[in-house]
Amino acid sequence: MNWQTTWSERARFVIFDAAYGDGAAFQKTLHAWRNDPQRPARLHYIALANEALPGYRRIPQIEDAVTLDLLTAPLDSALEQLSARLDAIWLHDIGDAGTRFAHALGKLAEPGALLDADGLTHTQMATLARAGFAWEPGVQRAVYASRRPQAGPAAARARRAIVIGAGLAGAAACERLCARGWQVTLIERHAQPAREASGNLAGITMPLLSKDDNLMTRLSRAAFLYAQAYWDRIGENGIDSARCGVLQLARDAAHADVQRAIAASHAYPADFAEWLEAPAAGELLGAPAPDGAWLFRQGGWIRPASACGAMLTACGEALVRHFGAGTVTLEKRGADWCAIDATGEVLAQAPVVVLANGTGAADVPFAAGLPLSPVRGQVTHLAQGAAPALPFVLCREAYLTPAVGGLHSLGASYDDDADPALRQSSQDENLAKIRTMLGEPALGRDAPLQGRVGFRCVAPDRMPLVGALPDPDGAGRIERLRDVPRHAGVYGLLGYASRGLTWAPLAAELLAAQLNGEPLPLEADLVAALDPARFLLRERRRSAVG
Repeated sequence: MNWQTTWSERARFVIFDAAYGDGAAFQKTLHAWRNDPQRPARLHYIALANEALPGYRRIPQIEDAVTLDLLTAPLDSALEQLSARLDAIWLHDIGDAGTRFAHALGKLAEPGALLDADGLTHTQMATLARAGFAWEPGVQRAVYASRRPQAGPAAARARRAIVIGAGLAGAAACERLCARGWQVTLIERHAQPAREASGNLAGITMPLLSKDDNLMTRLSRAAFLYAQAYWDRIGENGIDSARCGVLQLARDAAHADVQRAIAASHAYPADFAEWLEAPAAGELLGAPAPDGAWLFRQGGWIRPASACGAMLTACGEALVRHFGAGTVTLEKRGADWCAIDATGEVLAQAPVVVLANGTGAADVPFAAGLPLSPVRGQVTHLAQGAAPALPFVLCREAYLTPAVGGLHSLGASYDDDADPALRQSSQDENLAKIRTMLGEPALGRDAPLQGRVGFRCVAPDRMPLVGALPDPDGAGRIERLRDVPRHAGVYGLLGYASRGLTWAPLAAELLAAQLNGEPLPLEADLVAALDPARFLLRERRRSAVG
């Protein structure tokens, strides 16, 4: 379809295409956008697609001003889970989609949105008319004219932000905001980025699977796929990594039965996840794998510090960096937040603050009430040659990476204490798990105590926190997330646990989209599952029942 007559000089233009097909319509639209001097500043193209993996998938594009979202779901449920305001709608090839989609489409359409259709039934057209679409005589073309009162445009907010923390969460936030034209100030208490939980020699990237395709699994899939494309694009700035594959062994026979059921239920594409029975898994491992294994061909390892560096490099001059800042306090002055160091100097001032400092968020009053816990993790380093030279990452209760810079990484422990020092008991635990996995009882027996200790930031439900931080002291009745009062201008990217390399890119993209009022890259129920206010809402609901 030709949308050029309607998108001229808009800040953004959002298109919904009911049938992506081979992507020809998207490519045609993208070509028109690139060649139109009056084009909108941002183009969002959202389309139903027949992909092998279900759910929403945001695919990074060459231009930061373009987003492509592919939704693999029935039309009605896809629209019900979509968070966007549509300027143009193309309904074609929808077959027997029924009429339920019409109500959802009416809720998403902007006043004046154009609808072009092909092959709709009279019933579908009548239902769309009741939803607010006014049809032109004789053609399947309509304009949306809502009968509901429309809120005026939101007041423009200065596109300036302070990001606290220069690990994976903070670096990704800086990059995604700077890519949208924001001016960002990064504040890091250490002298360099990635000095805490993001400072390990190598981190693992792989999806999670489950038989019921639960919220964690869906988030993991969306985040993993987005991260793979994102790291490819950012990698030109120098990321130390290898997409060497991950072999995840089943724990025992019962666990293997569950994995077979998952494989049978979902029929994943082999390049995403392939279940291997014992003979094939053992042949790949070069050792017995009696219970089989999952092979994640697109998985691998990344050195987190190099990823942080690449993201910060991509920010260019839009990013002001303050390293070695020590502890800062936040103070509201007028419409802005001020970040003030221990000497009283104002390091930065902006209307938006993003807390991306992991366990350090507990020291910030706005986040002190969040149920986040530090969990100690010790990684063991073995010299190259002291462990089998596997060409892939091996994992089960622990993981073992190929040698990176002459060192294998294995671990990491989960400990309930705050000891920052390396200790032999944690190393022994890591080695014992790898010995069992490989059937090599002497592995690392005389290895020196070598590795690294970090502290994961973990939420009770193991899901990250993405969005505006709740204000538990705010007044009002709380029944839904949208009722929860928030600290104005204070947002969080927290609780990444052991999955920062997978969560960070998509979580930052989600927050950047929220701050810019753009279509969101995840289903509405997943966005709600990540909302930092979810814990306060649950607490208030329990109190009301009690």
